[in-house]
Amino acid sequence: MMDFSYTVEEEAFRTELRSWLEENLPDGWLEGEFKIPNDESSRIAFLREWQSKLFEGGWSGISWPAEYGGKGATLLEEVIYEQEMARVKAPPIINLVGLAMVGPTLLQMGTEYQKQRYVNKILSNKEIWCQGYSEPNAGSDLAALQTRAVKKGDKWIINGQKVWTSFAQYSDYCFLLARTDTSDKKHYGITAFIVNMHQKGVEVKPIRSINDRPAFNELFFNDAVAYDIDIVGEVNNGWSVSLALLSHERVGVARKVFRIQKVMDELIEISKKEKEDGYPLISNPIVRNKLINFKIRAKAVLLTYYRNLTETIRAGKPGPTGSVDKLLSSELLKEMYGFALSMQGPLSTLWLEDIAMKQDWQDDYLQSLGSRIAGGSSEIQKNVIAERILGLPKDIKY
Repeated sequence: MMDFSYTVEEEAFRTELRSWLEENLPDGWLEGEFKIPNDESSRIAFLREWQSKLFEGGWSGISWPAEYGGKGATLLEEVIYEQEMARVKAPPIINLVGLAMVGPTLLQMGTEYQKQRYVNKILSNKEIWCQGYSEPNAGSDLAALQTRAVKKGDKWIINGQKVWTSFAQYSDYCFLLARTDTSDKKHYGITAFIVNMHQKGVEVKPIRSINDRPAFNELFFNDAVAYDIDIVGEVNNGWSVSLALLSHERVGVARKVFRIQKVMDELIEISKKEKEDGYPLISNPIVRNKLINFKIRAKAVLLTYYRNLTETIRAGKPGPTGSVDKLLSSELLKEMYGFALSMQGPLSTLWLEDIAMKQDWQDDYLQSLGSRIAGGSSEIQKNVIAERILGLPKDIKY
């Protein structure tokens, strides 16, 4: 039987965080009266200020070792952190790539110089990071990447293109994968570099997404430079580094799982308040049946996540079951947001400040379409589940 209770120390951790959030979230946030600014410059300024406030309060990089400025939180405390952030729908993190992926990877595989140079500035939000992985012809098939890095003395000259790069327009550094050897299998010959984004050879072109925001970017490297000290791991062994980085995305999965529970509560609340022909929407049997279906699936996603979390705690490291959590949560969230729009009827065609239900469902729904792709598409997650959990034959790797 699974024990869902927390220890006294863990509940004290929750109480401390909850009190801090109540005192430090913007005025009116918990009441739903405060909105993040829509114009890009004001929005980014707000997000930078929020993340700096988290750092000053000791709530940034909570699982990082104390000697590097973290809180040294346990995995369960990290889960509690995500629960509470989802409960209050806390503002997003602008340095998410640095905090959730690059920082932990440098702590795990970086040199002492890299740890001392970069980790604290990631934590304090003084330097923002992006991740140079996907390319026009190498998305889910990441090992097909063609960006090249050629060694000249202690320099590496980088040429190529990356795409769908989140936060690149604000970033100071890029955690880049580039091909450094073409003589062997494609999973060999890849090297992970730290690349300064403020050099002449790096060009950023924002891509305006369907929600009318420049959320992604194209990156062009034209004789950009990195040095030997900028290599993470070993030359030509960047594939193992990339896998280590991706394994740290479990926190992002937890965020989605707990967000589902919050969205479920919001759907029920709105179905009770909004009316159709004078009757609450929840009195409609079609709406009611759909909500029951979502409620069951939301509970199943949560329990599956807890089961997989238990396996991670026992093993001491995350395994392939994270793909199950990612697949279930991203697909269910997309359906739930889509249903929220359908409950608005013709009003769903209105945008943001015009939305009658004041929930920003339109923006959430449009973002959910990309969430099925980001961090590994749903199709790739199914492949991982098939091969690494169910033991089905693997794809041929050339």
